[in-house]
Amino acid sequence: MFLNTIQASEGSRKKSRRVGRGIGCTMGKTCGKGHKGQKARSGGFHKVGFEGGQMPLQRRLPKIGFTSRSAKYSAEVRLSELESLGLENVDLSILIANNIVPAFTEKAKIIKSGELKRLVNIKGINVTSGAKIAIEAVGGKVEV
Repeated sequence: MFLNTIQASEGSRKKSRRVGRGIGCTMGKTCGKGHKGQKARSGGFHKVGFEGGQMPLQRRLPKIGFTSRSAKYSAEVRLSELESLGLENVDLSILIANNIVPAFTEKAKIIKSGELKRLVNIKGINVTSGAKIAIEAVGGKVEV
């Protein structure tokens, strides 16, 4: 096998349309581009969203979205992370000291993710309803 003998398989490559070959082929003279205008010229295309000088849609519409400023100071704690702590009494300062939540965290919430097998008493931390059931099932207490 030689590189000069390699060919594409039959039907895999569509032949390009031959334009500008006279009036008999329907693609003669203007080559299917109509008469004059920006889109008839070579290189005559504009950026995406351009509306001929009119204010584009993406600039006419108002900005949307929201970034919570307080989300930076809140954190989530999983039940599996409480299990790995190995402590009986847990509050926010203990979570910060053990690098479970960032140091600047002001409020935390315990969510039901993972399993809890040991007794844990929670103080001053919010708890989801599913996590509260799981904590009380092993004999722990929740004080908000």
